[in-house]
Amino acid sequence: MAKAKKNLDQNINQEILSKTAYSLFDFAKKEKQFLVGICILISIAGLILPYTYAAMWFGFALAAYSAIANDSIQTIGTFIASNQEKKWYWLWLFMGLIFVGTVTYSWFTYGGDVSYERLTTKGLDKAPESFVFLQLAAPIVLLIMTRMRMPVSTTFLLLNVFTYKAGTIVEVMKKSFVGYLLAFGLAIVVWFLLEKFVENYLKGKPKPYWIFLQWITSGTLWAVWIMQDAANIAVFLPRQLNVYEFSAYAGFVFLGLGFLFYLKGDKIQSIVNEKSNVTDVRAATIVDFVYAIILFYFKIHSKVPMSTTWVFIGLLGGRELAIALGKAGKPEKRRDWVSRAYKLARNDVSKAFIGLLVSLLLALIINEGIRDEIFAFFK
Repeated sequence: MAKAKKNLDQNINQEILSKTAYSLFDFAKKEKQFLVGICILISIAGLILPYTYAAMWFGFALAAYSAIANDSIQTIGTFIASNQEKKWYWLWLFMGLIFVGTVTYSWFTYGGDVSYERLTTKGLDKAPESFVFLQLAAPIVLLIMTRMRMPVSTTFLLLNVFTYKAGTIVEVMKKSFVGYLLAFGLAIVVWFLLEKFVENYLKGKPKPYWIFLQWITSGTLWAVWIMQDAANIAVFLPRQLNVYEFSAYAGFVFLGLGFLFYLKGDKIQSIVNEKSNVTDVRAATIVDFVYAIILFYFKIHSKVPMSTTWVFIGLLGGRELAIALGKAGKPEKRRDWVSRAYKLARNDVSKAFIGLLVSLLLALIINEGIRDEIFAFFK
């Protein structure tokens, strides 16, 4: 009996390994060009590492595209999903000019700082004077995880590798997890109350004014998100940018946004598209409005950076659960909806946790100060 059970366990393990190996092989086959590009970027990172100023801008360029590509699902994801019939360049100009205006305001107001003082937090206030390879590799890792449709926290992955105090990481994590719980709970309340209203009054083709409301709401959300997450890409750069550095910073991100809109959000956009009714401009407007309020609250709450990714997946998870609970019909059908909502929320959190673990591992390897603090704590 024991032998039969052992053979069964071996067969199960072999089956899991076979599926994992096949998945990796299938990914490598489908993404051949992408993986070649990743190899080229890794080679450039290794060659450029000794030249600090060049490495700084190379790291920034990688971080700018990878961070915005991954975080696009949070802010412009619903905007893209509900405006698929419109030309990509109109969407790009609208969001691109908002980005330029938002970071320009911070640059003027805070004496060359484009992060709305998020990088004045103790532990992030020092600009890098030299780089280690893993700091340049962090945005490359983010590119790969984005390609695999994983909603990774760019705050954790990019800021943690530059943080020289463990306490800063703890504060960022604490604020982010509180944001997740607040968003999850608020989403349940808001959408449970709105579900019947949406079903009864928001039927048929949306009125023209909904398009106007959604563009205004999405633009506001995008601006508030920049105030929170601009630090994730500016962390590679000096804490005060001169006019030429600022022009390079704003110009590169502006053009990168154009490429992202041309690709319609790329691979990770499917995380938004699989959620209930997000292609409806009315639903997208409500999602963006609630999200903007939460981010603005945390912006004025403290200058400590936070993971907007965790807030967003909390918002979508709570919304899906509220929609499932509000469904009419047989109990069995409702249970199926609740089960689906639970699986979607669980999958998003699981993927986000992977990104968190990767960022913590990189921070431990790179930063001697953080290692010393953790070892001293356990001693």
